[in-house]
Amino acid sequence: MKKYIFLFLTIVALGILSSCNDQLDLDPDGRITMEQVFSERYRTMGYLNSCYNNYCPEPHMDRSSFCDEAEDADNNTSGSKFINWYSGAVTASTFPNYSVDGSPWTSLYEGIRKCNVFLDNIWSATAYASQEEKQGWAAQAHTLRALYYLQLIKRYGGVPIIDKPLDTDHDFTTDTKSSFSEVVKFILADCDSALAAPATSDGFHWEIYNNQFGMMTRAVTYAIMSEAVTYAASPLYSDGTFSWSDATEINKEALYQCLTNDYELFNNAPVDYAAQNAYALYFLTNSNDQRSVDKETIYQRGGQIEVWKNAGLPTTDGMEKAGPCPTQEMVDCYEMANGEAPVVGYSDADHLQPIINSKSGYDPENPYEGRDPRFYASIYYNGARRTLDPPASAAMKFTASSPFYSVTALCPSWGNSVGNLTFSLYEWNVDYENSVAGTPLYKQVYVNFGDGQELSLSFNDALPAGDYIWVLDNATETVGVWKWVDGTSSDVSYYSGAQVDGNHRSRIAYSPGNLEEIVNGATQQTPVQIAPSPVVSSYVGGAEEISLTNRTHTPTGYYLRKFNNWRSGRNNSADGSIRLFRLAELYLNFAESAYQSEGPEAKVTLGPGMTMSAADAVNAIRARAGMPDFPNGMSKDDFEKKYRNERRVELAFEGHRYFDVRRWKILDETDNLVSGMEITNGESGFTYKRFKFDNRNCSADKWLLYPINQDDVSKVFGISGNDWQNPGWN
Repeated sequence: MKKYIFLFLTIVALGILSSCNDQLDLDPDGRITMEQVFSERYRTMGYLNSCYNNYCPEPHMDRSSFCDEAEDADNNTSGSKFINWYSGAVTASTFPNYSVDGSPWTSLYEGIRKCNVFLDNIWSATAYASQEEKQGWAAQAHTLRALYYLQLIKRYGGVPIIDKPLDTDHDFTTDTKSSFSEVVKFILADCDSALAAPATSDGFHWEIYNNQFGMMTRAVTYAIMSEAVTYAASPLYSDGTFSWSDATEINKEALYQCLTNDYELFNNAPVDYAAQNAYALYFLTNSNDQRSVDKETIYQRGGQIEVWKNAGLPTTDGMEKAGPCPTQEMVDCYEMANGEAPVVGYSDADHLQPIINSKSGYDPENPYEGRDPRFYASIYYNGARRTLDPPASAAMKFTASSPFYSVTALCPSWGNSVGNLTFSLYEWNVDYENSVAGTPLYKQVYVNFGDGQELSLSFNDALPAGDYIWVLDNATETVGVWKWVDGTSSDVSYYSGAQVDGNHRSRIAYSPGNLEEIVNGATQQTPVQIAPSPVVSSYVGGAEEISLTNRTHTPTGYYLRKFNNWRSGRNNSADGSIRLFRLAELYLNFAESAYQSEGPEAKVTLGPGMTMSAADAVNAIRARAGMPDFPNGMSKDDFEKKYRNERRVELAFEGHRYFDVRRWKILDETDNLVSGMEITNGESGFTYKRFKFDNRNCSADKWLLYPINQDDVSKVFGISGNDWQNPGWN
C-alpha cells in the first residue's frame, strides 16, 4: 500500500504551495489559483521574483574559521560554535547550530520547489508575454534551480532530484538520492536550457540593466557549469561520469564566453589612498554598477560585510570581535615577490620548524618583507600600516607640482636582493614651522632596506652643490641626510642621521639649499621629526596584542584585512563584499582541469582566435597581482602543488578553501592543526616564536560533507526504510 504522508521534511514540502515573496503573497487559501497567477503579467513576474528569495546561502568570511585559513577569536568563548567545531563535539542533530550557514537543506529545496512551479506554468502565459520574454523568464528559473542544486551538492553530496511540482498524493517511498554526478548532469541540462534562450534584452542576456542587480544572467549560468563540473571531476566526487577532459571542455567554453562578452579581471589602480593595489581595491568596489567599472564580478550573493566590526582591530572604535584571524599556515602560503615559496613544509608535526626555501630570500627575523602584494591586501600583521593616509607631519604641508629629477637608488639588500629602484623627485610647495628659507622637492617613494644598509644614489642630472637628500624612516621618525658634494658629478656621500631600520619602509625626499636654514638653525646632525603612520602592533603588549582569551584580540598574531576599508568604523561602514562567482575563479577552474587533462603548458583552443594553457590562465591571475609567471617546464605534480597554493591565495577568505580541501580529499592534511605567531618586542628588536593550537578533531572523513538534518533522515527512514544520512554522521 502506498504511504501518502505530509511532513515538514523539505522534500515533502516541495509539493505544498507557499511563498514568502515581498511582492506577491500566494498563500493557498482559495483567494487565487495558479492559473490566475500565470494569467497576468505582473503576478507572473512577481512569482519569478519570489524564486529569488533568500534560499541560497551567502558566502561568509566566518567560513575561513572552519578550515585552515583562520582560527577564530571566539575559540575560547563559552558557548562558541568554534569550541565545539574544533573539538569535534558536533552531531547530526547539533550541526545546524555550529555550521557557518546552519543547514540550508530546507531553504534550498524550497527555492527548487518555487522554480519547479514557475517552469511548470510559465508556458501557459499567452497574450501578455512574447515567446522571447517567456524564454528569458524560464532561463532565469532554470539557472536559479541549477544554482540551488549546486549549493546542495557542495554541502551534502548526492541529493534527490525533484524536477516538477509534486502532487498532494505523491508517493514519497519512490524518492531516492541521486549521485553527485547525476545531479551535475541535471545542473548542466538546466544550464543548457537557460542558454538556449535568445541573448537579447527581452530574452536571457549578458547585460545588467537598471534595477537588475542580483538577477541571473548568462555569465552566472556559465559560472555554475564551470564550478559544478570542476567539482564533479575532483577526487571526492569523481565516479567516472565526468573526466578532467570533460571538465576542460566546459571550463574553456565558460571562460571564452565571459571573456568575449566584456568580462575582465579588475585591474584599476587605487586613487586617493583607497587601497594598496588593484586586488585590494576590487573587494572594496561596489559591483552594483551595471558593470561599468567592475567587470570581474559574475554574481554577488549578499551585501556589504562589516569586517571592521566583526573581524576588526581592537583599536577601531565600535569593534566587537576579532573574528576569523589568519593562521600562520595561511601567512606561510603567500609567496615572496620573486615568485618563490618562503616555506616549503615543516620538519616537525606541530609546524613549529618551517623548512625555509633558500632561493626565496625569506628572512625569519623579518618575515613580512617582500611578499606577494595580495598578502598586504589580505592580512594585518605586526608592523603593517594601519591606515593608508599619506604620512603626516605637523611641520610640513605638501602640494604636488611637476617631476624634477629622476633618481636611481641601488641598495644591496633592497627587496631581499640586489636591485635598482628608479623614481622621480617632485617639486613641492612646503610650509615649515618657523622655517625662514628653503623650497624642498619631495616625492613619496617607499624603499625596502635591510637593517643598516647603505644606499647609493645617482641622478640623471647634476644637483647643485650643497643640496640634500633625506631618507625618512616611518618607524623611528628620524632622517638620514645625504649631502650632494659635487654639483658636476653624481656622487652622493652619507652625511648624518639615524640608521635605516629594515623592519620598515622608508621614504626619500630632496631638499635644496642650506639644511641649517631648513631646520631653523639647528645643526646638520639634528633629526627632523616626522609624524609616523600608525602601524599594527600585534606583539605582546602592543595595542593590538595577541591574546588567547580575549575575543577582541587575535589569537594567531594576525587580523583579516581583505574586504576591510581602512576608513571604516562606527560612523563610516565602507567595507566590501564577497562574490559568489567572479571571473578569477573561471580562470582557475580552467587551469585545474586543463593541467589534469592536457598538461600545464599545452595550448587549448578556447574559441575562435583564443588559445590558453593552464599556465597561461594562472599567469593572468598573477599578472593582476603583480606576481611573476609560473616557471616554464614544471612537472604535473609540481604544477599541481603551486596551482593549489595560487588558488588558496587568490580566493583567500572567500569561502572556497573550505570546499577545495574536501573535494581534493586533503582535509586530514590541512585541518588537523593550525598555528600562530607570538611576537615579543625587546631591546634588540622583535622576536618571532611559532606556536600551535590544540589539535582540531574535525578532519575525519565524516567532515567531508554536511549531515542531513537528523529529524528529516528519521522521517525518511520511517517512510521508506532508506537511510539518507551521510557517512559517519549516524
